[in-house]
Amino acid sequence: MLLKWFPIKGKNCQKRMLVLLLTLAMSFSYSACRADNRMPGSASSKLPTERSTQQANSMKINIKVGDKTVTAMLIDNPTTRDFVSLLPLTLTMNDLFGREKFAHLPRAISQEGERTKTYDVGDIIYWSPGPDVAIYYRHDGQAIPEPGIITIGKIDAALGAFNEAFNVSGSINVTVELIE
Repeated sequence: MLLKWFPIKGKNCQKRMLVLLLTLAMSFSYSACRADNRMPGSASSKLPTERSTQQANSMKINIKVGDKTVTAMLIDNPTTRDFVSLLPLTLTMNDLFGREKFAHLPRAISQEGERTKTYDVGDIIYWSPGPDVAIYYRHDGQAIPEPGIITIGKIDAALGAFNEAFNVSGSINVTVELIE
């Protein structure tokens, strides 16, 4: 047995060492699988719409507000891939704290994307307790509360056009479509 190579005495110490070794082995296995963006047992990293991960890295959406359209670059993560499976969407986005427009999604989506408690103007995020999608149009310096947000995209339009569409009082009607 492996434990006889370690000069540790007592059953409890040996059990702790075995748990440590197993944890390290599992961590190494997980890291190796993550290097190619696949989890153990997953068949592939395809989008629900059969787009490859490479295509997802350059995937864009149009966000239409009235006669204005802004474009956003999507971030490749499981949350974004699940969001894309909902498109096209028409949403009524309400204002929150004078910094963001948010809307409830028709269903909860994956929470496997990386969480953060910070944001930038133009970020498109998923707030899992909602389940809501939000777009930040102003920064108020406040941190995001638990459980944090998952960034799914970033507006890549000129801020002037973006502000005209989003930095308005009240609710706005938005159509989100994948750019093919």
